[in-house]
Formats: sequence, C-alpha cells, structure tokens
Amino acid sequence: MPNSARNPKVDPFFTEGCGRCPLGGTPECKVRNWPDELERLRAIALDCGLAEELKWGVPCYTYQNSNVVIVSALKDCSVLSFFKGALLKDPHRILEKPGANTRAERVIRFSDVREIEKLEPVLKAYIAEAIEAERAGLKVDYKEDAELQYPAEFQKKLEEDPALKAAFEALTPGRQRAYALYFSAPKQSKTRESRIEKYVQQILAGRGLHD
Repeated sequence: MPNSARNPKVDPFFTEGCGRCPLGGTPECKVRNWPDELERLRAIALDCGLAEELKWGVPCYTYQNSNVVIVSALKDCSVLSFFKGALLKDPHRILEKPGANTRAERVIRFSDVREIEKLEPVLKAYIAEAIEAERAGLKVDYKEDAELQYPAEFQKKLEEDPALKAAFEALTPGRQRAYALYFSAPKQSKTRESRIEKYVQQILAGRGLHD
C-alpha cells in the first residue's frame, strides 16, 4: 500500500496540541513532551496508506472514511489508539483497554521513541489487520451497550441541552458506557447530579471519562 501524504491541517497539532484545554500552544501542552514519539507514530500510520484527518483536535487515520487509529498525547506518554482494537488478535499482548468499561478501543502507550522504532513492524502489522477488518466490514458487538440504562438525571440533562446531547452521541460507545456507569453508581440523586455537572465540559470537549 503506498504511503499517504501529510495533511497540512493536522500539522498544528504536533506543535500546538489539540486545542481542547487552556494549555494548548503553551510550553505545558502535553504534545511538547513527546515530539519525536508523535512524529514517528504519524509516519507509521501514513506508511500504512491511511488518510490523515483532524478529528476531535487530534490526528485521525482513516481507511475509506472509516476511523482506524488515532495518535494522541497524555501527560505521561504518547498513545496509538485503535478504534476497533477489540477485534485484533494481539499476539504480542501490547494492546490495553483505556478504561475498565471500554468495549472496542484499544491503546498502546509509549514513553520513548526507541520503543516505537523497535515495535514498528508489529505496529504496521496491527494497523494492516485493522484495515482488513474495515474491508471485511467487521463490527464490534455493542448489544450490551444498547441495553445500558442512563440515570434519569442525565437523561434530563441531555434533553435540556442539545449541544451536550450531540457531543455525548459523538463519543465512542466505550466512552458513553463509561460515563453511564459512572453517573449511575451513586445511590443519591444529588450525588448523581453532582457527577454529571462535573463532567459536562469534558463531554462537550469530546473527551471520555478517563481522557
């Protein structure tokens, strides 16, 4: 598969960050911690022939308009995330769930560019498998998510705030599930409402509970 071209719209991420928090463009921005790692992950994704787009403020790599992987930065590591990582065989046991309740997404975390270089053939093989899953039309089974119940306090909040509803529905099913479980856990309505209010801005920013 031929290498893909870099998308100029994505370039600012690698120097200024995703822009979803006040640290964007400052020396404290998380992308400043991992410049070499993020660039190497970018090159690997492009070497696999994926199209480069900017989604949710971060580089997203797609195959025929389907999301395959995302490159991002956390405070303590750089991350390669597979949207449907649960479908991958993972013979090297390097994929992790980003959260306990995640269904589809799987991530690989890096804190040294040498780790990425050492694993490059493996990463490309995993991406190739993810592309084949898209070609084959494979889907992650979300039956359990369809039956998930949201607390009344959160349902009311979504009905009152169309922007919040749209942002929540744009989250991956795994992130939606994590929020639903977290918001439902307290026995008292007041505590549930407090949890919901605390994470409204995070949902509006397109971030999951553990992002």
